[in-house]
Amino acid sequence: MEKRFLGKTGLEISVIGFGGIPIQRVDKEAAVDLIEELNKQGINFIDTARGYTISEELIGCGLEKAGRHNFILATKSMVRDYQGMKNDIEISLKNLRTEYIDLYQLHNVRTEDEYNKVIGEDGALRALKEAKDKGKIKHIGITSHDLNILEKGIESGCFETIQFPYNPVERQAEELFKRANSLGLGVIVMKPLAGGAITNAELSLRFILENPHVGVAIPGMDSIEQIRKNARVGNEYRKLNDRERETILAEAKELGTEFCRRCGYCAPCPQGIDIPNQFLMEGYYTRYSLKDWAKERYAGFNNKASDCIECGQCETRCPYDLPIRKMLKKVANILG
Repeated sequence: MEKRFLGKTGLEISVIGFGGIPIQRVDKEAAVDLIEELNKQGINFIDTARGYTISEELIGCGLEKAGRHNFILATKSMVRDYQGMKNDIEISLKNLRTEYIDLYQLHNVRTEDEYNKVIGEDGALRALKEAKDKGKIKHIGITSHDLNILEKGIESGCFETIQFPYNPVERQAEELFKRANSLGLGVIVMKPLAGGAITNAELSLRFILENPHVGVAIPGMDSIEQIRKNARVGNEYRKLNDRERETILAEAKELGTEFCRRCGYCAPCPQGIDIPNQFLMEGYYTRYSLKDWAKERYAGFNNKASDCIECGQCETRCPYDLPIRKMLKKVANILG
């Protein structure tokens, strides 16, 4: 398996990692089989989160069987305060059946207010630093769908890794990755298949790995077949030829007519709707088949797609000319 160093962390990781969202759909026995298959295929990086329902617990069962020492383990938490993060770190350690976690990340920091809270005196970052000093975690990272937040994180000196969506249709972070790499931060690519929207997984992964600033891509997988297919990209790594590049870029262009890159330029919505997150939940529902989980998270939004009054202000700001009003109607029809 092709390996790269995750920035200055010193962690040598497989270029294909394991995204822990879809494992929620399988039972304990199947989860153990999946983790064992990762080891067989040379995939040594696993990324999960407290918010992925039973993902940590299932992965923990698999690690116990396949050998914790064979893997570099990352998880993350949505809590923003000091005590909440202290509690979540302990829960993660218990769930994952491990004495330490290689990388613990602040999960999906979305706004400047959230960012300022997590780095503040009573913020989650303080708890992560304390846990690192005690050896409970080895490295600290941050994830977001907002370029501005990660730009702050990169320049702060507080973090060792970043995680952001990247694929042939979502390329807005290329300069961000370059800057992160120059400062020694590791780059983790989430949504390498655009949340399941890209059908040609192999070409998408190979496209991503051509970027020298990327450390690892973490497609979500819930079957042995998916693991073997995706692992083959790293085990038999080769660059795209002209025909393959033309094929994947053509698919990206087609998706671009109704695909949100979560750049955030559509904000602010007069109705207070977080537009990119509406599309994110719809993607989890329709493409990841995480219907109950997506509906539960969507129900927690204060302002939903159904609150759209079709003023159209968002569409005038969208750099990709997306039919946002039409897309929000679709979300409302699916999620309520």
